[in-house]
Amino acid sequence: MNNNFEDPYSVAVKQLKRVIDYLGLDEYVFDMLKTPERVIQVKVPVKMDNGKTAVFIGWRSQHNSALGPYKGGVRYHPNVTMNEVMALSMWMTWKTALLGLPYGGGKGGIKVDPRKLSHRELQELSRNYFAALSKFVGIDLDIPAPDVYTDSQVMAWFIDEYYKVTGYNIYGVVTSKPTLLGGMYTRIISTGLGVAITAREAAKRLIGGIRDLKVAIQGFGNVGSYAAKFLSEWGAKIIAVSDSKGGVYSEKGLDVEKLFQVKRDKGSVIYYGDAKRISNEELLTLDTDILIPAALENVITERNAPQIKAKVIAEGANGPTTPKADEILHERGIYVIPDILANAGGVTMSWIEWANNRMGNWLTEEEARRKLEEKMISAFNEHYSYWSRKKDIDPRTAAQALAVEKVVEAMKLRGWI
Repeated sequence: MNNNFEDPYSVAVKQLKRVIDYLGLDEYVFDMLKTPERVIQVKVPVKMDNGKTAVFIGWRSQHNSALGPYKGGVRYHPNVTMNEVMALSMWMTWKTALLGLPYGGGKGGIKVDPRKLSHRELQELSRNYFAALSKFVGIDLDIPAPDVYTDSQVMAWFIDEYYKVTGYNIYGVVTSKPTLLGGMYTRIISTGLGVAITAREAAKRLIGGIRDLKVAIQGFGNVGSYAAKFLSEWGAKIIAVSDSKGGVYSEKGLDVEKLFQVKRDKGSVIYYGDAKRISNEELLTLDTDILIPAALENVITERNAPQIKAKVIAEGANGPTTPKADEILHERGIYVIPDILANAGGVTMSWIEWANNRMGNWLTEEEARRKLEEKMISAFNEHYSYWSRKKDIDPRTAAQALAVEKVVEAMKLRGWI
C-alpha cells in the first residue's frame, strides 16, 4: 500500500472544485459534474478450477455523456474500488473533452487479482462481467477498452459475449481489440507515443528541443517503454527507468532496445547491466530534464515535490501527482503535462479505431498514426496556449478548466443547465 495514498475520488473532486471556483461557475454545476450519471455495480460469479464458485464485485462508472458516448477502460486489480472507478471516469470526461473527441467519460473495474486466475477462469470472469453490463454498453452508448491487467484478448471475449447476449456482432462495442477483430496495431503503442509527443512538444516550447535531453521514466510497462522508445529515436537520452522491482540509472544513457530485451527475458529492468541500481523513489528526484511517472497514482507528493529537478513532467500514469504537489511544482516553475493530456494517446487512438470500425476498416496503420500525432499536437498546442494566457493557475487546472468549459457548454446546448 502506498503510504502517500489519497482517495482518488477525493482528489478528483478537489480538482474539479478548484476549476469550478476558478471559472466562477455556479455551485449546482459543481454538484452536477462531481457525481457520475450512473454507477453500475455487478456481482461476477466464477466457477473456479477447484470446483468452488467465487464471487467477485465489478463496477462501471458512467460520468458524463454531454459530448457523446461514455469511453474508458476496464481494469482488473485486487485494490480496485468504486471510488477509484468513479474518479477515473471523471478524468476520462476531461480527457476526451480536452482532446476534442466525441465522447464522455467512463471507467470499469473488477476487484480481483487476475494473476491468480487460470486462463479459463479469466475468460469466465470477463464474459460474466460483460454479460452483466450488456444493457449499459454499446457502440453509441459506452465503449470500454483495456486498462490495468486487461488486454486485447479480454476485449475479444467482451465482443463475443456481447454478441451472445444481444445478437449484435459489432466490433466497435470495445476498442484496442486484436487486429483480426477490427483492432489496429497503433493502439498498442499509442499511449506511450502520446506521452512522448507531448513531452517533445513541451521541450520545444520550454527547453529548445528534445535532442540530447535527459529523461527519467518511472514504470517500464506499455506506456513507459514506448515513451522511452520514441523519445530515444528522436534523440533524447534515457538515463533512468524503473518497474515494480526497482530501477536502473546511467548518466551516459541506457540502451532502450536492450531494456526491452531484459524486461522480456528476465521480467524486470533491474537486470540491465552496466547501470546503477536505484529505487523508484530515487528516480523521481534525479537530475533530469524530463520526468515521466508512468506507473502508479500519488507518487509525486508534497514530501518529494520540493526535490524534483526536472523542468518538464509528462504524466504517463493516471493521477501520479497529488493536489498539494501540483501547487509546489507550479510555484517552482516546473511544467506538468497533466495525465488527461499526456496519456490521452490511448483514448485518441481508440476513437480512431472506433471510427474506422464504423467505416468498415478503411484506414491504414500509417494513416491512423498520422491522425493520432496530429490530434495530440493540436490538443497540446490548445492547452499550452490556454495556460500561457492565464499563468495564474497550474497546467493541470488549466487543462481541466479548458475541458470543463467544453463539457459545460455542451450541457447548456443540450438544455441540461
